[in-house]
Amino acid sequence: MSRIGEFELIARLVEMVAEARLDRTSEWGARIVVASGDDAAVTVPKGATATSVDSLVEGIHFRRQTAPLGSVGRKALASALSDLAAMGAAPGEAYVQLGVPDDLGEADCLELGRGLAQEAAEHDVAVLGGDVTRAPTLWIAITVVGHADSAGELVRRAGAGPGDDLAVTGELGGAAAGLLLLDRPELATVVEAEVADALRRRQLEPQPRLAAGRALAAAGASAMIDLSDGLGGDAAHIATASGVRLVIELERLPIQAGVGEVAAAAGVDAFDLAAGRGEDYELLVALPPDRAEDARAEVTATGLTLTSIGVAEEGAGAALRASDGSERPLAGFDQLRR
Repeated sequence: MSRIGEFELIARLVEMVAEARLDRTSEWGARIVVASGDDAAVTVPKGATATSVDSLVEGIHFRRQTAPLGSVGRKALASALSDLAAMGAAPGEAYVQLGVPDDLGEADCLELGRGLAQEAAEHDVAVLGGDVTRAPTLWIAITVVGHADSAGELVRRAGAGPGDDLAVTGELGGAAAGLLLLDRPELATVVEAEVADALRRRQLEPQPRLAAGRALAAAGASAMIDLSDGLGGDAAHIATASGVRLVIELERLPIQAGVGEVAAAAGVDAFDLAAGRGEDYELLVALPPDRAEDARAEVTATGLTLTSIGVAEEGAGAALRASDGSERPLAGFDQLRR
């Protein structure tokens, strides 16, 4: 296995992500004064910034047996950028920390870096620096910085009010179904090959809804969150922050093609995959009723759907309501529970 020193690896990774840097003559690129290669990056931001940190740890968030390293790099950046999407921020810079175990060779590290660089280039993100260290297992942590002209343009979890429409971008359940297919390949026989591939991609290479997030912020969203830990759990976060009760109708959820078939073959409930298991990285948004139609049109213009799935009411907490009126217990991924 080819080994490489810390500084050589950093130099190779810096070279690899150089193409993903912003155009220095662009509105956002003009902020960058010092990029990779010094002790610290230097930027001159304008307006408001939004900063978020996310991480992926082998054995917790992925397994190398089923996740190509290029996909790990892409997912690490995409999941961090999804937090910026939930704020309605435009992506700007990223900083990467990489923990390298002894059994990860130079080619492996560069494959991971190549995937990260591709994701950065697709979303016009400048990777300005980071750190590399030895570690007992592979992990990658990414800090992302997003921008807006003013703090008032950014959307928080707090702000939803009684009567607000609840809506979700895209489709749900695909990431959880994709994980089942990766863990149990025999389940793929219950759907067409193209459908199975789409489900696996949803798990391995999620797409941050950055354009939709900015569109929803501009359309007057009162609260927003990305669905990283599951619809039920993430809805509860908005409910707590906003001081309202969110009621979500399960029958109205837009479920990705193939989720129902995979769920049935695996002996689980499709609604559990769509509402409880997370990693779809869609956006759950609360909208004043008079803004809902405009928001739907704006999101459609980005190439996504926006589906109304419930309403905010007086009260507290969140509810997942079945067609018979019964309520399912909230579920979601908890980083500290096995």
